[in-house]
Amino acid sequence: MEPTRRQGPNGAAESPAEDVQKAVEAAVWAPSVHNTQPWSFSRRGSRITVRADPDRRLAVADPGGREMLISCGAALLTLRVAVRRLGYEPQVRLLPDPDRPNLLADVVLGARIAESEDDRLLYEQIRRRRTHRGGFPPGGDVPPPLRARLEMEARQEGAELQAVEDPHALRALAALTEAAENLQRLDAPYRRECARWSPRPGSSRPEGVHAETYPRGEPRTEPYHFPGRDFARGHDWGTDPGKTGGRGAVTGLVMLITTSGDTPGDWLGAGQALQRVLLRAAEKDVAAAFHTQPLEIPELRELIRRRFCGGRYPQMLLRLGRAGAEPESVRRPADQSMTEDF
Repeated sequence: MEPTRRQGPNGAAESPAEDVQKAVEAAVWAPSVHNTQPWSFSRRGSRITVRADPDRRLAVADPGGREMLISCGAALLTLRVAVRRLGYEPQVRLLPDPDRPNLLADVVLGARIAESEDDRLLYEQIRRRRTHRGGFPPGGDVPPPLRARLEMEARQEGAELQAVEDPHALRALAALTEAAENLQRLDAPYRRECARWSPRPGSSRPEGVHAETYPRGEPRTEPYHFPGRDFARGHDWGTDPGKTGGRGAVTGLVMLITTSGDTPGDWLGAGQALQRVLLRAAEKDVAAAFHTQPLEIPELRELIRRRFCGGRYPQMLLRLGRAGAEPESVRRPADQSMTEDF
């Protein structure tokens, strides 16, 4: 029997199989640590299965797979947004098989729903969202109403988004980030792992952090300096620092995403909260810079949990601000991340 066809968002007739393909094509544009894209998808009829790809886990920086699952959670939220945009209610079953820890979720294209303006707006940010590296231009503060909206978005996914505003706390978190960055630069296995995911300029690899997406040198931000990762590894790689804030660049709004627990389910929830926050921020041309270095060192993460998070578990440390146009990152084609279930 010919599968039921319908009108897609662009007015073309589509089948459920084509909708599954489009949803996965959107999901691969989620952010991931070092742009490792540590996910895979399989499809059977109207069901999409999301799995973690352990071969893309950062074995040195992320031995427990926490950041891998946060990345996969971001892809899962993106998949949910795309499914709603395509006119279906996503039916999600998280961690369906305890004996298969890399099996993260089943998503079924459920009942048909009417398109909403909110669904459309979120979907449109999937390709607009960019990871920012460097400082923010002055004058691009995140207004309080937007901050409140972002906090609400995180709570929808079972996480908390909290702003860090006390100057002493900001100095301490900046110092911990710098300490972690220096400790990681002293670690030869970490440096090799970072090199694996930061290709030389001109590379055609559809993964990793490319030189076009980070500033040359190590530009500082004021009044609090949160260092970026050393993707250039001492080479003169990267873009003109003026394109990522330049002289006079500011720190932006420092925020933490926290969860009440620290299980794989919490990590997936943190990733979904993160992507929901990023997409909503992108509606207002607000971008995020990530600083997960101190969360990759267990002693520093525990210190941050006790001193800055009220005992909750820190999952992401980020800065928000308004930035100019930035280059699009690279992604593997969806077909390289997707298989058929039989």
